[in-house]
Amino acid sequence: MNKYRTHNCSELDEKAIDKIVHLSGWLHRKRDHGNLLFIDIRDHYGMTQCVIENNNKFFPILEKLKPESVLKIIGKVVKRADGTENSDLKTGKIEIKVQTIEVLSEAQELPMPVFGEQDYPEDIRLKYRFLDLRREEMHKNIILRSKVIAFIRAEMIKLGFLEYQTPILTSSSPEGARDFLVPSRLNPGKFYALPQAPQQFKQLIMVSGFDKYFQIAPCFRDEDARADRSPGEFYQLDLEMSFVEQEDVFNIVEKLMVSLFKNFSSKKITNEKFPRITYEESMMKYGTDKPDLRNPLIIHDLTNLFTREDVKFEIFKKLVKSGSLVRAIITKNTKDKPRSFFDNIDKWAKDQGASGLAYFTIEKENEIKGKGPIGKFFSQESLIELMKICGAEIGDSVFLACGKKIEIEKILSIARDKIANDLGIIIKDQFSFCWIVDYPMYEYDENSKRIGFSHNPFSMPQGNINELDLKKPLDIKAYQYDIVCNGIELSSGAIRNHIPDLMYKLFSVAGYSEQEVNEKFSGMINALSYGAPPHGGIAPGVDRIVMLLADKENIREITLFPMNQNAQDLMMKAPSEIDEKQLKELGLKKDLKKN
Repeated sequence: MNKYRTHNCSELDEKAIDKIVHLSGWLHRKRDHGNLLFIDIRDHYGMTQCVIENNNKFFPILEKLKPESVLKIIGKVVKRADGTENSDLKTGKIEIKVQTIEVLSEAQELPMPVFGEQDYPEDIRLKYRFLDLRREEMHKNIILRSKVIAFIRAEMIKLGFLEYQTPILTSSSPEGARDFLVPSRLNPGKFYALPQAPQQFKQLIMVSGFDKYFQIAPCFRDEDARADRSPGEFYQLDLEMSFVEQEDVFNIVEKLMVSLFKNFSSKKITNEKFPRITYEESMMKYGTDKPDLRNPLIIHDLTNLFTREDVKFEIFKKLVKSGSLVRAIITKNTKDKPRSFFDNIDKWAKDQGASGLAYFTIEKENEIKGKGPIGKFFSQESLIELMKICGAEIGDSVFLACGKKIEIEKILSIARDKIANDLGIIIKDQFSFCWIVDYPMYEYDENSKRIGFSHNPFSMPQGNINELDLKKPLDIKAYQYDIVCNGIELSSGAIRNHIPDLMYKLFSVAGYSEQEVNEKFSGMINALSYGAPPHGGIAPGVDRIVMLLADKENIREITLFPMNQNAQDLMMKAPSEIDEKQLKELGLKKDLKKN
């Protein structure tokens, strides 16, 4: 018999009455009734109530013991008194009459309580993460994460994939984020990079003749933190397949996601065959390539409307003449909303750095007219045209923004969510997946004034590869795709470029010489030169998947030991200084210049 326990703290029920049992766990809470002391003892599995009488020699010890001390209890299982049962506990019909206790580890005064789910400042929670993780909800989140990963592994194997591990120490690669670098002791002056993703390695696995690969892969990127992105490291389900087209990848991933989300959530999946939305369409309708399809609001282009002579809103008309766009969001049956509703949205837009959102309602008395701050500037005929373009009706409201394409997409993307939240029209109890497809191969960077890859540089361009017009690179689309759920990007993927000559050409557009490509991607280029199959894949983020399934808004809530917003581990005090001896071994020296 295990000396610490005969049962765990969720196991006992009425069948065990009169048995002598051993339980070990944490002192969760105490309730002193004078002659009786009730305590809850907790372990990983659950909780059991124990009771000790004041004539028991261990009573004074328990009375003084602080919460979260670790105990071993020996006692007799008894039935709870009528009316004192706890239906919320598996063990709620019994309790343990304590005979002896052993204090296995005494706790100090807690810096944060474990009992209860009240939130605490991030720095406290992360510094004492081991306490934070004892909280019931956090504990459940981490268990969920483990089960999700186990489920993914099992499903991938069912789908014919094999799991392989790729290197952690590799070479630096321009994949869109900053690398974490590791100095090499044996090769002074040279550095390894931690992988931003196993991108090149998984392609090399395909070139090596393996057909279907997957890995729960750790990835390292020196990026700023966001609610849906941890700084430093994260995990993704990395997968790759040979001899596939884009649709083959979609079919596999859809099967996995539907099975996964059905298994771990009761929320409805709106479409088990995920909608395909082109990048251009997504940016037009939603202002973003990460649309939340639970939100029914759509963005409409009204630029041409402001070229009409019977539209007199001169501010917008002048901007349109100088190249600006006008786009609108229509809200259904909102004409009777109070003025404060509209003014608050306008003020909110200004707080976001925009010039505001113009608005009016569509109403009809003798004729159709616009009512509100700018309604008077529209004739009945122009309003009829607007209604035709937007599918608007009498009683609807129109929110308008005017500006350059990037500016207008940015403000209306977040305005769409703001307005929908204010109206309460986002359907919370469902998962709405979609594919964003047909990404541009390249994009123009206003800061650097140069053309670069918009997505993955190893992607295959669409169309006849022998007829690509490299003089018009911004017109080239790629077999690149994202999977999005509820406004969160779960993954990016692509059909890969497996033709070396084509890769040189595509990299040259982004400013890379053949020599640079050979230096930075020598392993890949060399491998592709010896017979490479057409292949493609994707890498859904495990952290984001679990975050959605746990119904959390921050990745911190589903990660064991996350860093803070400044990429610091407050518990382990990383990053940390290293001593001069270590620096010398690595051929490094500190030269920190004070600002």
